[in-house]
Amino acid sequence: MKFHIPQKVNYIIKELNRHGFEAYAVGGCVRDMVLGRTPQDWDITTSATPHEVKKIFRRTVDTGIEHGTVTVLIEKEHFEVTTYRIDGEYEDGRHPKQVSFTSSLKEDLKRRDFTINAMAYNEAEGFVDLFGGLEDIKAGLIRCVGSAEERFDEDALRILRAVRFSAQLGFDIEADTMRAIRAKAQNLENISAERIREELSKLLLSEHTDRLRILYESGISRVILPELDKMMKTAQNNIHHIYSVGEHTIKTVTEVASPRAARAFDEKERLILKWTMLLHDVEKPGTKSIGKDGQDHFYGHGERGAITARRVLKRLKFDNYTLDRIEHLIRWHSHRFVLTPEGMRRAVSMIGKEHMELLFEVMRADISAKNPQLADQMYQMLEAARRLYAEMLSRGDCVSLKELNLKGKDLIEAGLKPGKRIGEILNRLLEEVITRPELNDKVALMEIAKKIIADEKPDDSSGN
Repeated sequence: MKFHIPQKVNYIIKELNRHGFEAYAVGGCVRDMVLGRTPQDWDITTSATPHEVKKIFRRTVDTGIEHGTVTVLIEKEHFEVTTYRIDGEYEDGRHPKQVSFTSSLKEDLKRRDFTINAMAYNEAEGFVDLFGGLEDIKAGLIRCVGSAEERFDEDALRILRAVRFSAQLGFDIEADTMRAIRAKAQNLENISAERIREELSKLLLSEHTDRLRILYESGISRVILPELDKMMKTAQNNIHHIYSVGEHTIKTVTEVASPRAARAFDEKERLILKWTMLLHDVEKPGTKSIGKDGQDHFYGHGERGAITARRVLKRLKFDNYTLDRIEHLIRWHSHRFVLTPEGMRRAVSMIGKEHMELLFEVMRADISAKNPQLADQMYQMLEAARRLYAEMLSRGDCVSLKELNLKGKDLIEAGLKPGKRIGEILNRLLEEVITRPELNDKVALMEIAKKIIADEKPDDSSGN
């Protein structure tokens, strides 16, 4: 097979060849070429030492020279060029204590994680596939290079990467590799929260998020996300549900931000939505009760779930913006709208306009994984809420203090002293406007404010 590689990558390879060194594109970019995907990054491996690479190319950066990596700059693009290497002993279950350079491409490829990532390519020689990567791509398999247990002992993150690649590519995990995952899952205790978060997020954004189930079946989630285990083990004997909490959760994660969504979401929004669905029912196991009707109930799971989700997300070192959005969406995910214009205004005033589109999508995904015999009615109610919200926006109804046409400075100019009383009066005015939107007029609001103030003054007309 021959493939086209970018001109600048080809130039680096040929320059290294011209100076007497071997050089190839290697790793994920080769895998993606075979799969017909456009590689995001191009890595180059070579028999040249870092010092020799630096002598050949005019503009370089020592990005990881102790591990053999030099970045070559061509115009505004950066390309990592790494010397063939052999990894030394792995002491922390993540990084080799030292590396040594080698002139053998085979030695370099055999240290890599999976066969599909252990292929090299250049236009002169074609593919170098010493470990069956092409066959595994054809068969749709994730297989470790050599001994899977050894690969996972070297770097436990590879355990999670195997599941992530399975989800991204739709590949199965080869039997021996899966046995090693089960045997070595506990090693993930040595991996940083940031790395775990990154891999889980990539899995959630993949095309096959149902592979989340592998985390539970292999014992991975018991180590890195025990909350998922509890959900998988919690049944829902309730008229609205036909799946366990865990199976319901996996189906909602798959559905959210799908092509059936009312609008497209950017990657940041998709990540927020995916994590929201993963954790939206996280407290159902902790709130489960059996009612007089004999059915399971989960009272307060939204509020408690928001608190637990925040704790989980902090454990995984999420940024505050993402954490706050997910927590808020979980808190409100099971809200029942009052399907009137005023009811919608009150809901939006509490929830916030900035959350409404994401919340509607969360609710739609939630319905999609409930009892299909009752889904039509729930979808109709959700669509009614969407229409009321759209109408509210088109009218420009006021639902927040920042939209109120009277501000604190107006009350101060009218003679009210600065203080918390101003905030109390503005909130009273907002209540009036939510009930009667036509009152959102500065003159009308000032009259109402004056009446509120006058009604609170003591009545001295009796002369007592």
